[in-house]
Amino acid sequence: MQKKNKKRLIQILLLGGTITSLFFVPWILVWAWILPLPGNIQEQLDEGIEHGFDGIIVYIDQAEKQPEYYAAGWKNRENKIPADPHSLFKIASIGKLYDAVSVTKLVSEGKLDLDKTLLDYFPETGKRIENAQEISIRMLVQHRSGIPNFTETSNFWMHPPESNQETLKLVLDMPANFEPGEDYEYSNTNYLLLGMLMEKVTGSSKYEIISEKILNPLGLKNTYGSISEVNMENVMSGYYVGVDEDIKTTNYGSMVATAEDVGLFIRALNDGSLLTEKELEIYSSLYYFEHTGLIPGYQSIAKYHPDIDTVVIQFVNTSNFDGYTWNLSEIVYSRIIKILKKSNS
Repeated sequence: MQKKNKKRLIQILLLGGTITSLFFVPWILVWAWILPLPGNIQEQLDEGIEHGFDGIIVYIDQAEKQPEYYAAGWKNRENKIPADPHSLFKIASIGKLYDAVSVTKLVSEGKLDLDKTLLDYFPETGKRIENAQEISIRMLVQHRSGIPNFTETSNFWMHPPESNQETLKLVLDMPANFEPGEDYEYSNTNYLLLGMLMEKVTGSSKYEIISEKILNPLGLKNTYGSISEVNMENVMSGYYVGVDEDIKTTNYGSMVATAEDVGLFIRALNDGSLLTEKELEIYSSLYYFEHTGLIPGYQSIAKYHPDIDTVVIQFVNTSNFDGYTWNLSEIVYSRIIKILKKSNS
């Protein structure tokens, strides 16, 4: 980023928004919520752009119907390139579903033990991560370890580390947030360690494991480990409120995928075709069947709605950490679901 924009982003992240936003943001949300429901999905996306989003992509997979692809706004605002429903997108924490499935399959194969501890697999963490001898692999998957979240450390978003080891160093020697198993707190560090663990027990990269266990069996050709593996022209630009510059080239370690690929994965995860009976029993005791994602410039929702047997994936390339853009994206998503239910009634 340019120096001026970096400084501005730091100020926004630290201050959590401006005084103006405190008065203005709630009315944006109220207005988005109370507007009459549009007649179709495309109109709802267009309405989302009017609320201030730069670009939106939506993928819809209804049972016994052809998939539907929608887009509105910009793929690249500066160059006036329209949003493309087949663009690659940083899916952020949705990637944890792929990790959890991979862990499940390794457990089923006997290569991982959910009840072994972090210390069992990484003896070197004994003096650097508090309670390593008590933190089970199961606790890592379920965010019950108490290990601090590296994304909440100083300047992470402005200067993301370039390797797993560098990232882990951000939280080494920090006190635990709670005793293992005694509470729940979402921590990206848990999944950083799970990725490192999978690589240690298999000798393969995490992406190779995910490809073997998930992508190849499902025939997914547009899912990648990071932006370093793709042609950046195919990636949807990302924008942070208050920063003019496109920040898509900043690498936060997120997986990258099309909405369709994520949708096919979510469908397979929920309909039982991705997991054996044994694996499903393990997975059901461990983690969720849907997820959301949020990093600077990118926010995403990936869910299956059993009452209408429909998968809906929504990507929005505008974000901030004040919360209003996330709340606004949830409102847009909920209205899309209402439109679908209304059309199916």
